[in-house]
Amino acid sequence: MDVLVRLNTAWALFQGLLLEALPFLLIGVLIASLARWFSPGGAWLRRLPAHPIGGPLSGAALGFALPACECGNVPVARRLLVGGAPVGTALGFLFAAPVLNPIVIASTWAAFPDQPWLLLARPLGAVLVALVLALLLRLLPEGELLRADLLEERQLAQPLATVSLLERRSGLIGLTAPTPLAQPEPARGSWREVLEHGSREFLNLALLLVAGCALAALVQASLPRQWLLAVGGAPTLSVLALMALSLVLSVCSSVDAFLALGFAAQITPGALLAFLLLGPVIDIKLVGLLGLLFRPRGLLLTTVGACLAVLLIGQWVNLWRL
Repeated sequence: MDVLVRLNTAWALFQGLLLEALPFLLIGVLIASLARWFSPGGAWLRRLPAHPIGGPLSGAALGFALPACECGNVPVARRLLVGGAPVGTALGFLFAAPVLNPIVIASTWAAFPDQPWLLLARPLGAVLVALVLALLLRLLPEGELLRADLLEERQLAQPLATVSLLERRSGLIGLTAPTPLAQPEPARGSWREVLEHGSREFLNLALLLVAGCALAALVQASLPRQWLLAVGGAPTLSVLALMALSLVLSVCSSVDAFLALGFAAQITPGALLAFLLLGPVIDIKLVGLLGLLFRPRGLLLTTVGACLAVLLIGQWVNLWRL
């Protein structure tokens, strides 16, 4: 009977996670498809700043205008990378935009109108985490960070003056463009082609999202969250516990503030902020989606770097607020 109850709970959690995430995934695919139609060659993407700090900050700033959570940001970030945007800029968008988008900012304000420090600390913390991850992942060459298929598409989008024909997998060895010739913007495809491409991308991402939601639901049903909330008053353990809880719950950043409202009084301020910062960067349901961008080494470095950065931020907030 206990197993049946847990399965019913897992099924209900799975439905909730999936219904919550699918609309934002669809929004992300639509945004990426529109960007592909508007600028097929991605010339404007290559003009984004490549500065180690300015690039991630400009990418994070893009999140203010795009209403997609962490699930929807993956196809947009992939489009940025494929189109030739600097890696740091795309990473800044990928990691910070789930918190900086207008829906999340509004939901955080609605859930915690009496805690103005949190309304400021969450966006600033998200930018800081994104900047740390962008600088950390910058240590890996693109060939060791990005998946092979993504890297191939990215190289094909580069001008001949910067990428050799061999690197572009054209079959010709050792030839480079003698002068940086300007390449005309490719012709826009028809709406039918855009819809077909977007539909395929949405189905591929949705399958990974279904698998991630199923795994997150099973883990949630098997691990009572009361265990993690039991240490909510300890300065360090509370931060670690709520980080673990954010990984397990895997809720979208658009609604996580309302979920956190239910246990905010039981935990330290740093733990509350850690919960709201880590989930939008990495959680169980996101692993498969991020696996479409990063090789395993890059994914591991992202997870470890995000956890360490959020832990330090949560500890600092506890020293400041307690």
